[in-house]
Amino acid sequence: MAHAHQHQHGPAAAHSSHAHAHTHDSDATPNGLPEILDLDAALFAPHLTALTGRIACLAGDDIRNIVDLGSGTGTGTFALLERFPTARVTAVDSSPAMLERLASAARDRGLGGRVNTLEADAGAGLPGVVDADLVWASASLHHLDDPATALAGIRAALRPGGLLAVAEVDGMPAFLPGSGELGALETRCRKALDGLHAEQLPHRGADWGSLLAAAGFAVEQERAEPWELRAPLPEGASRYAYLVFERIRGSLVGRISPEDLAALDRLVDGGPEDVRHRGDLVVRSLRETWMARRSA
Repeated sequence: MAHAHQHQHGPAAAHSSHAHAHTHDSDATPNGLPEILDLDAALFAPHLTALTGRIACLAGDDIRNIVDLGSGTGTGTFALLERFPTARVTAVDSSPAMLERLASAARDRGLGGRVNTLEADAGAGLPGVVDADLVWASASLHHLDDPATALAGIRAALRPGGLLAVAEVDGMPAFLPGSGELGALETRCRKALDGLHAEQLPHRGADWGSLLAAAGFAVEQERAEPWELRAPLPEGASRYAYLVFERIRGSLVGRISPEDLAALDRLVDGGPEDVRHRGDLVVRSLRETWMARRSA
């Protein structure tokens, strides 16, 4: 297991995201998710740069047809376009608003001709997608209702010998010191979220290596990397923490005590305990990846 400590802001060009902050089900700040995704992308850009490098080593240089499943704001799409300069990406998402945002960003970057968008639920198949060299699925597979059926569809969309790269995160990032009452509060919040996700996202934390093998893929690489950002934190870290805490609050009503809910409120109320004012903030996240190939 690799352990990386990253203290500097990653290269701005290497945007991507593994974190959907695992708060899709919250109704709080519905428009906050794109910003959370983009901040996560910037904060963990060095991780993504290393990851796309590993993908390139396995996939080879002749990558022309890439599929980005659950493309979100497009940060994975743009990182792959940068890594594979002759490739085109089909960005797949069930949200037309996200796809329009991605397409607009592609045009702004002069990449409109290299990006196609497809509004689809990956769990129900990938209509029209064939002979993909690479399928990238970042923080998206755990949303599937039936992983076996979805993985069969992904396998069918890949050319023989094509590569599937899966990336997942271990729940909500941790932001507060591990010792003391704040650390205990965050632990209780994470536990409550885990209970919620066990009900709504039963495949979060699944053994994707076994599921990939059962779906006929040859798993070539599996890795779990704990990443930790400490002071001096990159720009945007405190805003990232604020948005995540604000977003999960609505999900935790009735799942944590009134006292814990009040303590959580103090982390986002603009007062002295607000995460945007804290000098002891950290960002800890476990990033897991699997590389699997459709047999030739």
